[in-house]
Amino acid sequence: MSDNVFVDTNILVYAHDLSGSVKHDVAKTLVKKLWNDRSGVLSTQVIQELYVNLRRKAERPVSPAAAKQLIEDYLSWQLVVNDGASVLRAFEFEQRYTISFWDALIVDAANSAGVPVLYSEDLNHGQTYGMVEVRNPFR
Repeated sequence: MSDNVFVDTNILVYAHDLSGSVKHDVAKTLVKKLWNDRSGVLSTQVIQELYVNLRRKAERPVSPAAAKQLIEDYLSWQLVVNDGASVLRAFEFEQRYTISFWDALIVDAANSAGVPVLYSEDLNHGQTYGMVEVRNPFR
């Protein structure tokens, strides 16, 4: 196992959403640490969701150019590419843990990356999914 950690979309959205959310500072500090340590891992799903959320769902949406630049920056992190096998494994995680398919795809990507920790607020804090433990940084 590596010292790297997987980051779910919601953490990145909070880190870059300037609407003044209480969670912004916590997420920003975590993401800054991961940049400094070069220990962040993402998946193609996370990158896609981040773009859509910052452009269309954020209280203060960012411009297309700013969103594109941010995505380009994050592409320097370790990236797990979701493929057909990922989708099939996610079906198994979905059934085994009774979680949404989209969360199961995140869990699969974190397991595929071989990381010990998945930062997310959407999954159960402290629960282990496969080889990965979920940590909610906002607790």
